[in-house]
Formats: sequence, structure tokens, C-alpha cells
Amino acid sequence: MAGSYDLEIEQGATFSLLMTWAISNVPVNLTGYTARLQARIDVDETSTILSLTTGAGITLGGAAGTITLDRSAAQTAVLPQGQYVYDLELESSGGVVTRLLQGELDISAEVTR
Repeated sequence: MAGSYDLEIEQGATFSLLMTWAISNVPVNLTGYTARLQARIDVDETSTILSLTTGAGITLGGAAGTITLDRSAAQTAVLPQGQYVYDLELESSGGVVTRLLQGELDISAEVTR
């Protein structure tokens, strides 16, 4: 079952989130895994407002089990302000997909430009 975790991204600010996937306090070896994250206005919407993949906003840390989400200040500046839903999935080299996280994504408007 996916964990629930709400994210907040501030427009115009660098966003970086480091997490570790562990089972019984033992990091999951993510070697050979790929990851994807999509955010939409709601689950039925066809278009995304944010889409990250391994090598394009998501970095996996192999045996350490780490997952890093990154967006530069320039990349967050163009995100539309509002509340969205997202989920983060990881896929093993054998094709097993795990929805690791899901929740709300709040993008707060930048005042200083």
C-alpha cells in the first residue's frame, strides 16, 4: 500500500527532496529500478502539470535505497500555482511496479520575481 505524503513546491525556488525506501529499516536496493512521478489537477485529468522520471528530475541511489526529487528554480517558476494530486511509482528490472507514495501537491505562488 502506498504511503501518503503531501508535497509543497514554491514557484521560483529550488526544490529538492531526499527520501529512502526501506523495509524493516533496511534500504531497498534500487539498482535496475526506474521511477516516475506525475501530478495532475485530479486523478481523471489527462494532462499533467508535472512529470518526472529517472534521469529527468528523479535520481535513484542504488543500494542506499535513496530517491531524490529535484527541480531548479527556473523549472519551478513555470509551474502553475494550485493544488494537485500526485503519485510516485518505482518499477523493478523485472517489471514489478510499486506505487510508493501518493498525496497532494501544493504549488505556492511566487511573489518576488
